[in-house]
Amino acid sequence: MTDLSEKMKGFVFNLDGVIVDTAKYHYRAWRRLADEMGVDFPIEQHEQLRSLSRMESLEKILEWGGLYMTEAEKLHWADVKNNWYQGLIANMSPEEVLPGVLPFLMEVRRSGGRTALSSASRNARAVLASTQLEPYFDVILDGSAARKSKPHPECFQLAAAALDLPPAECIVFDDAVLGVQAARIGGFHIVGIGNPEDLPAAELVISGFENYRLADILEAVEKLASTEHIG
Repeated sequence: MTDLSEKMKGFVFNLDGVIVDTAKYHYRAWRRLADEMGVDFPIEQHEQLRSLSRMESLEKILEWGGLYMTEAEKLHWADVKNNWYQGLIANMSPEEVLPGVLPFLMEVRRSGGRTALSSASRNARAVLASTQLEPYFDVILDGSAARKSKPHPECFQLAAAALDLPPAECIVFDDAVLGVQAARIGGFHIVGIGNPEDLPAAELVISGFENYRLADILEAVEKLASTEHIG
């Protein structure tokens, strides 16, 4: 069994694209709102909303549509979008957890690792409840926790503090460029989820947790971190 006493002890996970795929539900809700406003909103543009808060995402859509709203109107439409989104995720099930995630979480906990979820989504707890993943996290931080947006590392710093661990003893798992940047700025180890060419700043990039064991991740991260330090 992996001896975590000599390795990383904290494991911080982003939600969408890492644990589950809620992006499709976000897109459907934002697309419905964009249609209401007469704004063209192709799925390629939705990729640019990764790691942004709800209000930041709305402001992007308004910018793309050349529209102006008062703060009160923004709050109203952000709530409307969120209500649509909550309706979509209400019926999520454990089957929507991405492949390999649950076995990996179980292995981390068996090995004595501490786990945290750090998500910009204020609906993170609802998603974890629907997918029955709540028991696998020692700490759950949603969009109401951090005041500063990525690439500022506050969201991950709060997670490390809640785990009572320094960033250097934590691995962050994130699928977005801003998330990877935030982890690096904060002094965390970072494993990107996705394509290596899209996340060049990550120490290690994997397509997903399927076929990966904890020992594989720890060994690869330590080897890459050591090489980087020497270089």
